[in-house]
Amino acid sequence: MYALRKSNHSLYSLKLYNFFIYGAIAIFSSFFPLYLQEIGMDKIEIGSLMAVGPFVSVFANPFWGYMSDRTQNVRRTLFIMMTGTLLLLQAVFLVNTYSLIYSTMILFFFFQSPLFAQTNSMILSYIEGTGRKFGSYRLWGSLGWAVIAAASGSIIDYFGISSIAAVFSILLLVAATAAATLPPLHRAPDTPSISLRGFGRVINNGYFMSFILLGVLVSIPNAMNSAFVSLYITELGGTKSMVGLSVFMSSIFEVIVFLLFDRWLKRKMTVLTACLALVSLLFALRWQLMAVASNPLDIVLVQALHCITFGGYFYVGTQLTMLFIPVEYRSSGQSLYTLTWSGISGIAAGFAGGWLFQSFGGEMMYKVGVMLALLGAVGFGVMWYMLYSYGYRPPQAEKQQAPQNGI
Repeated sequence: MYALRKSNHSLYSLKLYNFFIYGAIAIFSSFFPLYLQEIGMDKIEIGSLMAVGPFVSVFANPFWGYMSDRTQNVRRTLFIMMTGTLLLLQAVFLVNTYSLIYSTMILFFFFQSPLFAQTNSMILSYIEGTGRKFGSYRLWGSLGWAVIAAASGSIIDYFGISSIAAVFSILLLVAATAAATLPPLHRAPDTPSISLRGFGRVINNGYFMSFILLGVLVSIPNAMNSAFVSLYITELGGTKSMVGLSVFMSSIFEVIVFLLFDRWLKRKMTVLTACLALVSLLFALRWQLMAVASNPLDIVLVQALHCITFGGYFYVGTQLTMLFIPVEYRSSGQSLYTLTWSGISGIAAGFAGGWLFQSFGGEMMYKVGVMLALLGAVGFGVMWYMLYSYGYRPPQAEKQQAPQNGI
């Protein structure tokens, strides 16, 4: 797909980019709901506003993924997205009515919501053919998410909740600077041309779309937790510093998970699908523990399970998407995969989670999450059985008589 001209040390900037871009998003996702609460919004209003991002991402992720594949320049696409994110964030904190915030957030999320998907595509493009592992670069994102969120909790406590705009902006600028120092990616001469008809083969892949739909089911409670865990902590008497600590606990151990997966996980569809079934069961355990939590410290400790639940789901899903999707449509495939945990699931989480939290409390919200995670585990179990028993044939190879290797 890409040909890379680089020196041996040139990809250090890719690690720094991941550290700061994930740290910036951690600040926004963890503390922005508290800002909305401080300016007078209730949980239903906060939930509906946070659902704007996932709703916009349903359109933004495929758009930016297709543009990245079409231009074969994922780094340039990321620069455009980061610029739009930075400028529109300033507008979000300048307006002071619900309708204006709502309207500005639509534009903000159009640029911000696909950042993770395109970041994954950029990592995969830079390491392709080098022998390097995806996890060794993605773990820097987890470090950034954990360390920066924990450090920023005390800063935001001291300067006030509105300071998240300045902290976010500084981190985003540092991330953009790191990306600017990366060597250019050049389109390889044998890269197939990109067309909408070819993209249709991606969405007509039955196994891949089943994986997407099951991922939405499992990700709804994860998105509810992301949107409301900071409110849940403060409702139980926790401080903003404790919110930052919970984010730290949720991400710091992902580093170990990514390193272990890089070393031991087999890139076979059956193995990866079985892992997703197991991760879904662990999600159910996590939400049950959150439902019975009685103080903020309980929540902080339970958040440590995020490393193996979301961390495992994210890593395994990224690898499985690579097996399902032709290389020339990698950005588009990763964009569709991202919709499972930041798009459609986020819409349901924003509205349903806000209503459940407002009407019945956090305990009921997490109990609903337990049921959804168990349904996802059953679905991935069925998919594993189908792949194990009948193999896998990609849509573009329907005339072949043998299953694809790597089952």
